[in-house]
Amino acid sequence: MIRFLLLGLALVSLGGCAGLGTLRQASKPNDLYLLTPKSTFSASLPRVQRQIVVQEPTATAAVNTDQIAIQPTPLQVQYLPRARWVDRAPLIVQALLVESYENSGKVAAVGRSTVGLRADYVIVPDLREFQGIVINDVDGKQTIRVEVRINIKIIDEFEDKIIASDSFQEYVIAASDQTPDLVKAFDEALGKTMRDAVEWSVRRINTHTANTPRQF
Repeated sequence: MIRFLLLGLALVSLGGCAGLGTLRQASKPNDLYLLTPKSTFSASLPRVQRQIVVQEPTATAAVNTDQIAIQPTPLQVQYLPRARWVDRAPLIVQALLVESYENSGKVAAVGRSTVGLRADYVIVPDLREFQGIVINDVDGKQTIRVEVRINIKIIDEFEDKIIASDSFQEYVIAASDQTPDLVKAFDEALGKTMRDAVEWSVRRINTHTANTPRQF
């Protein structure tokens, strides 16, 4: 099945001399896919009485798109045919991080940088990996491993400095090369990554707040 997937990816990457069959294929509507926020967190997570703003993650051009990226080789990026995210990947991750912070119930308020929220701390994400990797086993079997890696920086807006930085990464093997299974693997990998990032950042903000008391 992965051979057919890679054949489809190759057809998508071809340009120029498109025949009638390709035009008919291109006329078919894309399937749109959602991802979900994280809703379960450690019971020991402290509550911080601070407002947090989550910036839109930076990302390379290969990831900063609504297309679902697959790497058939380490030096090549292609995209699933007739399948798209509902928005550009960085915007999806930003919205899901905001919702995940809200679902934790451990911050006073959280929002995106575009809403004009007066922040105490700013979360600056960098979406460094967000694609499926085709893995060739020694016995010739192929699988697709979804990789998600996000670097998070926390900025204290009052002091205008970075107080902490760390990277969070997850790998999930897709059950098959079918698009729904690939999307499910993306959702699982992103969910685990966001859970770790949210818990780490809340704890770091709590520690920083305790060590730098202020009068408001």
